[in-house]
Amino acid sequence: MDLKKIEKFIDKQKVSFICSIDDEPHPNVKAILNPRKRHGLKEFYFSTNTSSMRVNRYKSNTNASIYFYHKGLIKYVGIMIKGKMEILTDQETKNMIWKKGDTMFYKKGVTDPDYCDLKTENFDIK
Repeated sequence: MDLKKIEKFIDKQKVSFICSIDDEPHPNVKAILNPRKRHGLKEFYFSTNTSSMRVNRYKSNTNASIYFYHKGLIKYVGIMIKGKMEILTDQETKNMIWKKGDTMFYKKGVTDPDYCDLKTENFDIK
């Protein structure tokens, strides 16, 4: 699949899976809503809770992967991208990624201390 087709494929998905590494070190996978914003296939932005286990894992080990898939009638199609995950808590990024309905998850709004963003770095398709 060429890069433009991969980008279109990713944009059509509603859910993606992010993977972090725990202290043992074993991979841990979590379903998450698709990226809020994307710059090509190198930068992906996700919203999550600052207090989440995933954020704590990325604090100690930034290695990460994202998996996108589609279940067709006959076959599955999947794309894995791997690299590093950065935790962003600056207000500028929070404002950029915020969506109107997010108050359902973050009661204090865009300035909620339990709201942060994850951003991929140095990601490559595998």
